[in-house]
Amino acid sequence: MQRLLILTVLLAAVACQGQTKKVATTSTAVDTVKKIVRSEAEWKKILTPEQYHILREKGTDRPFAGKYYLAHDNGVYKCAACGNELFTSDMKFDSDCGWPSFDKEIEGGKIIQQEDRSYGMVRTEILCAKCGSHLGHIFDDGPTLTGKRYCVNSTSINLVKK
Repeated sequence: MQRLLILTVLLAAVACQGQTKKVATTSTAVDTVKKIVRSEAEWKKILTPEQYHILREKGTDRPFAGKYYLAHDNGVYKCAACGNELFTSDMKFDSDCGWPSFDKEIEGGKIIQQEDRSYGMVRTEILCAKCGSHLGHIFDDGPTLTGKRYCVNSTSINLVKK
């Protein structure tokens, strides 16, 4: 009987292994971000339909079409859902991938990373740590010293110009 119980637990663990999502903060700083919790109905009232699709349903902008893809203005990029400061303009670079790209994030645990196995791929999704909204993905193919490329949807951010 005890062997059957152990076997059942092991099989359940193996079956669930592919469904788990790993979450880790990208910063070693203490996470001091105050969380925002809203129902999806509340988000639908606050966001435009396009923002809701990108930020809450994990959609994506069309490549080479986003408002910040080629932007070079100085300022701070904030989460379009909650205003959390995510990137500064000096972190942005032209990657020719079709979306705004950044080589690092503002420190302080502003972004969380999560494994994304959608569309038959394994990628690392980036989410706003304050509201949990989808921002885009991070890749290890950046041309700068960090080697990172935060590939971000223009719809998921707002630039506050300096």
